[in-house]
Amino acid sequence: MTYATVMVSLAFDRPNTRRLDVTVKLAELFNAGVIGIAASDFSPPLYYTSGEQAQKLLAQGATLITTRTAELEAEFRAAMQPLGRAVDWRSAVEMPAKYVALQARAADLVISGATGTLTDPFAVADPADLVMQIGRPLLVVPETAGAINLTSMLVAWKDCPESRRAVVGALPLLRKAGKVKVAEIVEDDADHRSAQAGVADVVAWLARHGVAATGFVPEVGDNVAVQLERIATAVDAGVVVAGAYGHSRFREWVLGGVTEHLVTHPSRCALLSH
Repeated sequence: MTYATVMVSLAFDRPNTRRLDVTVKLAELFNAGVIGIAASDFSPPLYYTSGEQAQKLLAQGATLITTRTAELEAEFRAAMQPLGRAVDWRSAVEMPAKYVALQARAADLVISGATGTLTDPFAVADPADLVMQIGRPLLVVPETAGAINLTSMLVAWKDCPESRRAVVGALPLLRKAGKVKVAEIVEDDADHRSAQAGVADVVAWLARHGVAATGFVPEVGDNVAVQLERIATAVDAGVVVAGAYGHSRFREWVLGGVTEHLVTHPSRCALLSH
């Protein structure tokens, strides 16, 4: 398994530098094709208007989207020049998350930026929406991060389908990592022995796929997200691999605490899968 095609989702309303840097690095590492993608839709005004004024606002909005899309395509193509190969660009006047989720069928891995707690759904494909919809692993790249660091990776294990899919989706990266730590955070002492057995199985499974990993199950302690961040810092993890846990409520995605932390307040890259 490898990443034959990497897709990078660009935002209209925030910097894209880090995610583009990471895209170039991974495309070189896996000799992958690259698809750049961006979408935005007209954001309706907060007040009611009609007639000539409404048409004027729609025209202005369309012009802004067209201009910004051209800028993003130019930025993408300039960033990809070191690859020395043809790249693909896709864009649309569409809700970003919906469009990227549809086009993700063409990629093995989707890269997006991290977001804060408040995002404009008309201007950026929120990773919290993407990870639940794309059916592909999602690499979330915070703008504050430097170049992607594969010296050490952390697998945040939980014995559930989402976590299993995340580890499978991360295999190409895990094979490139210098060190891999598999850790499960338990919230009840009674689960400690079971977690140790599960982590040992994952370590053995990874070994059969060419990944040398070690396991760790800490004693019951603080909030799971806090413990996970502490372990990631201790092992100097450049990437955290985790399942994205959540469910739909009134057509809005409600994420678990760890997933929300990894997409809204990341201090390092996170590879997520639902």
